[in-house]
Amino acid sequence: MKEENESRGGMLIALCTICYFMSYLTRINYGAVLLEIERAEGISKVAASMAVTGSFITYGAGQLISGWLGDRLKPEKMILAGLLTTAGMNLLVPIFTKPGMILAFWCINGFAQAMIWPPMVRIMSACLDGDTYKKAVVRVTWGSSAGTIAVYLLAPACIRWKGWKSLFFLCAAGAICFAVVWIKGVPAAMKRAGEARNRARDGTGSTPRLTMAGTGRPGRLLSKSAVLVLVLVMPAIVMQGVLRDGITTWMPSYVAATFSLDSSSAILSGVVLPIFSIVCLEITSVLNRKLIRNELLCAGVVFLTGFCGSLLLAFLSSVHVLVSVGLAALVTGCMYGVNVILVSMLPAFFQKKGKVSTISGLLNSCTYVGSALSSYGIAWVAQEKGWQSVLWLWALVAFVGTLLSLLCTRRWNVFKTDAS
Repeated sequence: MKEENESRGGMLIALCTICYFMSYLTRINYGAVLLEIERAEGISKVAASMAVTGSFITYGAGQLISGWLGDRLKPEKMILAGLLTTAGMNLLVPIFTKPGMILAFWCINGFAQAMIWPPMVRIMSACLDGDTYKKAVVRVTWGSSAGTIAVYLLAPACIRWKGWKSLFFLCAAGAICFAVVWIKGVPAAMKRAGEARNRARDGTGSTPRLTMAGTGRPGRLLSKSAVLVLVLVMPAIVMQGVLRDGITTWMPSYVAATFSLDSSSAILSGVVLPIFSIVCLEITSVLNRKLIRNELLCAGVVFLTGFCGSLLLAFLSSVHVLVSVGLAALVTGCMYGVNVILVSMLPAFFQKKGKVSTISGLLNSCTYVGSALSSYGIAWVAQEKGWQSVLWLWALVAFVGTLLSLLCTRRWNVFKTDAS
């Protein structure tokens, strides 16, 4: 029955993975060509980074709203609205290139992007059994890595072909095409996956209802142990967001400034980061499911690995471009691993409370608080203090994240017992 459930859920997982791929394709493309926009449009580093900061802020705030709505509205329709809106914003950015206009469009894009992940978590948690869900969130997160790889491969080619603007037109076209595939394919995929899950669980073939707390009643208040865990986990996720998106956004600029590379070569170096993140995601998944079996302890171990990598990067920052890129890839990969544990796997434990989408939105918003801090903060530190200070800042952030994750381990076990 388990094999049948995984097979039946395959189409749903595939659609969610491609959806997340398109989400990243239309979200991080601006950051990928940030350096080229600065040069081509004559915009300062801080002014150009404001659009990234604004989108992170609206994405983080939108996660809270989307998470709450995702437990109450049809999640597949919310995702469709997000895809179509982000496609529209990607079409407008290359047409209206004044910094203020780009800032406005990219802030709207951030909010539209927030309509994708919390509803998607709700769909997967409702239609897949527990073990399949844990594997599915890793596969879906591959979509983010694949999207990042695609952007960092497409960006240099587009710059050399028709300029940075062509990247946005290409990404918008892809989002529109997939939106059609999504709305036509996802209802049937949800039905098949849910029926297979119910047969495996209780022998029925009924279609699952996406209801609050699995009972049709409003979600109940969280326990004291759950609140205490969230209080510690949320700032740890902020630290993860600072590192994951900060390094992804500013790595090309750091490489270009330190090793005197042109825009296309510096952007291309960013491909290494998401490739390594896929490996780290798989290692983290195996550690969590088969060895450590405590999500917060697993996150702490992965965070500690990232801290060691960031320390080495600070000490060896100017040795060779391959050393810097490799260590940055290690740290970013570790942060992807932390993200899949803290943001993707933890919300599923709130299924009985009817707050899967709400908690998913809350935790994911913390990632983008960190992302917003990093996009503007790193630009300021780099401009005022230099890139070496940025590297030491990354090491400090990784150390704080490690401590916060490890402090949660015992309380998390108490909560898991209460939630089971």
